[in-house]
Amino acid sequence: MARIKETYPVLGMTCASCVRKIETVLGKTEGIIEASVNFGSEKVTVEYDNDKIDLEKIGKIIKSIGYELIT
Repeated sequence: MARIKETYPVLGMTCASCVRKIETVLGKTEGIIEASVNFGSEKVTVEYDNDKIDLEKIGKIIKSIGYELIT
C-alpha cells in the first residue's frame, strides 16, 4: 500500500455544510484513508492509498459534488 497524505485548495465552499459534504463523500470512497476539510483556509487534507485511488479520481469526485480541487 502506497499511502499519500497531501493538502490541496478547494474552490466553491460557502458554508460548514460544504465541509461535511466533502468529508462524507470522500470518507465513503474506497482508497481514502482519511479526509478533513478546513473551511477557513479552504483546503482539504486527504490521506489515500495510491494503489486504489489516484489524485485525478479524487478531483473528479470532488467536482461531481460541486467543488473544485486545485492540484
